[in-house]
Amino acid sequence: MATQTLVTAIDGDGHIMENPKRLAELLEEPYREFRSTPMESSALVPLDGVDRNLGTRLFKGSARTTQEWLDALDRGPMAKSVLFPTLGLFSGFVKDPDYQAALCRAYNTWVASDICEPSGGRLLAVGLLPTHHEDAAEAELRRAKSLGLAGVMFPADGVHLLGHKRFDGVYGAAAELDFPVTVHASGSSNAPGADVFPKFIQAHSVAHPFGIMRHFTSMMFEGVFDKFPSVKFAFLETGATWVPWWMDRLDEEYESRGAVDAPLVKNVPSSYVHTGGNIFFGCESNERMLPQVMDVIGADTVMYASDYPHWDCEYPESLHKIQTREDLSDAQRRTLLHDTAARFYGIE
Repeated sequence: MATQTLVTAIDGDGHIMENPKRLAELLEEPYREFRSTPMESSALVPLDGVDRNLGTRLFKGSARTTQEWLDALDRGPMAKSVLFPTLGLFSGFVKDPDYQAALCRAYNTWVASDICEPSGGRLLAVGLLPTHHEDAAEAELRRAKSLGLAGVMFPADGVHLLGHKRFDGVYGAAAELDFPVTVHASGSSNAPGADVFPKFIQAHSVAHPFGIMRHFTSMMFEGVFDKFPSVKFAFLETGATWVPWWMDRLDEEYESRGAVDAPLVKNVPSSYVHTGGNIFFGCESNERMLPQVMDVIGADTVMYASDYPHWDCEYPESLHKIQTREDLSDAQRRTLLHDTAARFYGIE
């Protein structure tokens, strides 16, 4: 058996479990008064009522504090993790535009000051952007940069489409500041396209990929990647093996109708996903076609994502699996576990 080279890993997509009490303290008035009691997470963000952990059966551990996450890094081991919200994944379902924006500001302040700052540089985080107020989203992107965050995140689920020109100011600011933009799915049973299923196992199977493909398609055919070619975009938590198949579908549509329905798009969609390009994806360790996908779309476009501590993650086993997969070359392994995340987030 060949000996694999172990790579110092950077986690491109971990998660922090929010502290509802602290977030409520950081909310602006009048929301602080309304949300300060009770302290349950549902008082902050409307969820879908599903017990994701099946009691304690699927519980993977707590990651609510800086120290708990540093301990998780050492179990990998991993050098760094870029943290995404947990409750914040559902923020696209918040209907009140002003409250949604206030919640994003409170979360970003909290994750920067309470979680990342004490970590000695090992924990980074993306800022959460509102979806209703595009002006507030642009302002929050700029503030996220000033807070020292590593990028920003739009939730995939909600009524918004991220290709709409009303988000052009956000992407223009990202280009100006050289700040990466991510789109992250929630896996909610309330997500568009998943809301028709009677069981969570069905809805959760569909929600992640459809949420991501919905926005990717919107952004592609509305010309976002043409208008903002320098912005780095990542589409996370639905793996990477869907990408070649979806590119084939979008290419076929473009060749037939692109001149009429997508006039801002100057090239076939698959040409935007390539080695050295600015469109990135997370991966799952058990994707059987991962080496072939990396060959097709470019090894340096796919990054490791632990998804820790969510109920459906397999960390640290997922990291160990990639470190020892015999069908990955050492070069693929290094880009997957380190170089792609470093390139996307600008990590030295």
